[in-house]
Amino acid sequence: MKKFKFKINGTLFDVHVKNVEGKIAELEVNGSTYNVELEQEVKKVKTPTIVKREIPAPEKKETKMKSDGAVSKVFAPLPGVILSVKVKEGDKIEKGALLLVLEAMKMENNIFSDTAGTVQSIKVKDGDTVLQNDTLVEITL
Repeated sequence: MKKFKFKINGTLFDVHVKNVEGKIAELEVNGSTYNVELEQEVKKVKTPTIVKREIPAPEKKETKMKSDGAVSKVFAPLPGVILSVKVKEGDKIEKGALLLVLEAMKMENNIFSDTAGTVQSIKVKDGDTVLQNDTLVEITL
């Protein structure tokens, strides 16, 4: 528990309080153990304990695109600014085609197509600010 140094009549004592229960204290004085009766009971101070709660694992999104029948939508993975749109409406694209460049947290993020098809509509232009899950591009399958 606690360690103390006492000087009694010129003699130095190293005292280590090992345990206190009720009116009995277990002390180690210069290597010898003693049980000492106290005048009054020592109230223990409870040390708060930190309880960590379980944090559920974040849901994983399978893809940045969602299908609504024959149209796939590409959503912004995080908030940012559109630096450049690399496709035009009507362009035929392959799976993995670069659609646009999004700047987020001072990093450039390339947004790719997860499917082949035709660009039906582009919902953003260069310089637009987008929020997470905003629709960026719609692709007809």
